[in-house]
Amino acid sequence: MKGTPHLPGFESLVEAFAFKPQPCEYKVVALRECPTPQELTLCDEPSKCAEYWRRHIEPYPYFNSECECFVALILNTRRRVKGHYLVSIGIQDTILVHPREVFRVALMTAANAIVLLHNHPSGDPTPSEADVRVTRDLIRAGHLLKIEVLDHVIVGKPDHKSLRELGYFA
Repeated sequence: MKGTPHLPGFESLVEAFAFKPQPCEYKVVALRECPTPQELTLCDEPSKCAEYWRRHIEPYPYFNSECECFVALILNTRRRVKGHYLVSIGIQDTILVHPREVFRVALMTAANAIVLLHNHPSGDPTPSEADVRVTRDLIRAGHLLKIEVLDHVIVGKPDHKSLRELGYFA
């Protein structure tokens, strides 16, 4: 190897830890299209979004009530849920959310709007400063992409909080 220190075994150590691109497989988790508009769930208020979470997100194997999970709902023009997808799974009190990951599936499915949902394992749905900051970043990204972020609902036990209702969308 050119320009590397000449130490016995150094080359094999570099080779062992060198970046080797692996084939990548993209999966959309639990994105389900319903056959008729009448079967789509209306998600036009936070309580309905929280109920959707409890009925459709919590039962899935990827859901762990001890970790934060961030999900996006794909909505049509009539605010009905066409599907949902898991954006990220975090740890007990933190989750990494990037606009690219949030809007990737929304773009692929021609979403008109999205609703953001995530849980607080502590049970207290009060938004943190990080929740507010991420929400504002995602609203700005949505404006650029012409995909409206309608709300960000934090699900606790047994309550939920809507960042729109709390005034963070102004």
